[in-house]
Amino acid sequence: MYPPAFDYKAPRSIEETLSLLGEVGDEGRILAGGQSLIPMMKLRLAQPAVLIDINNVAELDYINTNGHLAVGALARHADVDRNKEARAFNGTVDGAASWIADPIVRNRGTMAGSIAHCDPEGDWASVLLAVGGSVIAVGPNGEREIPMTEFLVDFFTNSLQPGEMVKEVRVPAYQGRGGGTYIKLERKIGDYATVGVATHLVLGDNGNISQAGIGLTSVGSHNLKATEAEAILVGQAPSTELFAEAANAAAAACDPESDVRGPAEYKRDLVRVYTRRALATALEQANGK
Repeated sequence: MYPPAFDYKAPRSIEETLSLLGEVGDEGRILAGGQSLIPMMKLRLAQPAVLIDINNVAELDYINTNGHLAVGALARHADVDRNKEARAFNGTVDGAASWIADPIVRNRGTMAGSIAHCDPEGDWASVLLAVGGSVIAVGPNGEREIPMTEFLVDFFTNSLQPGEMVKEVRVPAYQGRGGGTYIKLERKIGDYATVGVATHLVLGDNGNISQAGIGLTSVGSHNLKATEAEAILVGQAPSTELFAEAANAAAAACDPESDVRGPAEYKRDLVRVYTRRALATALEQANGK
């Protein structure tokens, strides 16, 4: 199926992009990788009157680690996967990088675009929730940093204001000995997650957990941050029993639906098992094993 007719713009700077956004308003959509937007347009689930293609805005194509991991709006999934500094910077990012869709999508789609899309079955949003990441938005009033917990609003809905676009995705540095990973069940390569779990741990000088993060994929109307499970972990000495308690809390926090990928109780049990496993991996990384 072909998408409905649309006007096409190809700006060459952030300033020109923002000017176009201001002109077209709600009728415009940003096009970066297009791996989510174009299929939705073909299915008539999205019908923008204007596409603003930012692929000529070279200043948005970057990955750097200057105190935090910064991924520009045009950095592809494959760029993150291949970037040794990015993958070494954070275990949760490293764990997720090769799980994103399939090689074709990874070579074209962008991390920022996936996060802005707010699909509850997307992987990167769970990673950002777990690690305490944020989105840098730019608009007519300048730049602002939006914590991922505030950026995600609901099903396919983010908190960008009119005229704003995602400029950068940001992952903070570990504040101590840290580790994390992302575990995902998919029916075949490239399929959406049946369940995905992102974890993040930082250990204090006394060996207790000083920071904890758990992000859940495909078990709610948007990616979920398991705050009660995180609270169970913080301040405690890591142990198998503690991780099992947190995993139970994560499973209780999710609200999966029964569908072709499995019944709700099956998915909830996967959250429990994957959370426990992913926390154990995060601890091993934090201990340098």
